[in-house]
Amino acid sequence: MALLTLSNLYAARGPCDVLHDISLSVAAGEFVGLLGPNGAGKTTLMRAALGLMQSRGQSNLAALDRRARARAVAWLPQAREIAWPMDVETVITLGRAPHLAPGQCPGAEDRVAIDAAITRMGLDGFRTRIATQLSGGEQARVLIARALAQDTPLLMADEPTAGLDPGSQIGLMELFAQTAREGRAVVASLHDLGLAVRHCTRVVVLDRGRIAADGAPDAVMSPDLLARVFHITAHFASGPEGPVFQPLGLIR
Repeated sequence: MALLTLSNLYAARGPCDVLHDISLSVAAGEFVGLLGPNGAGKTTLMRAALGLMQSRGQSNLAALDRRARARAVAWLPQAREIAWPMDVETVITLGRAPHLAPGQCPGAEDRVAIDAAITRMGLDGFRTRIATQLSGGEQARVLIARALAQDTPLLMADEPTAGLDPGSQIGLMELFAQTAREGRAVVASLHDLGLAVRHCTRVVVLDRGRIAADGAPDAVMSPDLLARVFHITAHFASGPEGPVFQPLGLIR
């Protein structure tokens, strides 16, 4: 079942289109890495798909009303700011807001989702800590947990590994992959090509606002594409522990 469907999507910043004729579909069970150099249109694509900016064309998510959209997709933006000095558990509980009527307190089902998100992000010992007093990486984990507590069929995340240490990055990618295997879908913009190749089931490569490639990582990340889009060479091999991708140098 398709959880995200885009058809002939265009988006502009100022007078110029920065996203051109994007058509793609993401199904349950997929972990899609959205790749591309800075300025390729990754954030714009996700924001346009979510109806957070003006666009032309069709997006099944943008067509929904706000409440229905919040139940269909959890959004983790690139900005990782927690504005108010609330405890960690309260911040994560906010992820349940789309499932509650105004003024309704979280029930047993909500508590299950909240506790599961806290545990999955390793935050059991942080429940009563004030979120604004945590480190940047810890705050990022809290916001990821809030998105997980939203318990939606689709999760979209803009550079979710930014600010995390290597172990936390790997753990998050493994969590997203597991989320997809459980029957949901994840779309994440990523700059670490090695993490994308190793963990994503599919990669969509953007170049100057257009889709340059779309498919399984081992089929897409060819020397020609790496040279044309990223201007790099890389080592790509498959071993007993899975695929290994390492950028090596610039093509000048």
